Amino acid sequence: MLTLYVSCLRAAHIKMTPIPLPERRLVVASYNIHKGLSPLNRHLVLHDVRQALNQLAPDFVFLQEVQGAHLQHARRFATWQDAQHEYLAGDLLHYAYGKNAHYHLGHHGNAFLSRHPIASWHNFDLTLHRFEQRGVLHCKVEVAGWDSPLHALCVHLNLRAGDRRKQLAMMVEYIRRHIPDNEPLVLAGDFNDWRGELSPFLRDQLAMMEAFETMHGSPARSFPVRFPLLTLDRVYVRGFAIVRAEVLTGSPWRNLSDHAPLYTVLQG
Repeated sequence: MLTLYVSCLRAAHIKMTPIPLPERRLVVASYNIHKGLSPLNRHLVLHDVRQALNQLAPDFVFLQEVQGAHLQHARRFATWQDAQHEYLAGDLLHYAYGKNAHYHLGHHGNAFLSRHPIASWHNFDLTLHRFEQRGVLHCKVEVAGWDSPLHALCVHLNLRAGDRRKQLAMMVEYIRRHIPDNEPLVLAGDFNDWRGELSPFLRDQLAMMEAFETMHGSPARSFPVRFPLLTLDRVYVRGFAIVRAEVLTGSPWRNLSDHAPLYTVLQG
């Protein structure tokens, strides 16, 4: 009888022990890589960008101005890499590339790198005129142990404020149609929004918050990288708390692009 009683206690103890849930913490970076060239276009720095990004150990990287191909640069630089998104992903990360700008020498666009599998992706065209060909790259990511997919949108908006307002309206309509309200969402990239118009609109329309505004009270100053004054780059989230938000302006970043990358840690 005593043996049976002890066995029941053990069974009850095992049954009541909580099963640890997967940690919903993500390291996220957003970076305009200036097509893999140094701030003044003198040097190819893509290899250094790859090394620097790897040191961040990111879960997600949102990239803008990613060169898919360029005939002239391929002749100019002995170690030139076409499909820069594939090179930056290496063997560690999954990737998707949204080709936006097409020209006779090649093309460039946005890219998304992920430590977790990308279940599907779609490049939504935001082009308003031939002088600026833009888009938003939407990736649906399956994270092991999560009960819903995560949606990652990488974007690069136009320079003119009027254009950005139109593109933002297009993007909001796309998100409403294709992303359920209860599924986590990260929207990051180069918004070219030095006037600070976008955050109130995204908060009101999609209940999204910007990581640096939440942590520090204002968006990140990320451009130009050596004397950052303009708040062009953003990380907007829905379904996450902000744990950390930093602008990476020191070494080696100051020599790798005209933008500084944004580094954030999110908690679900």
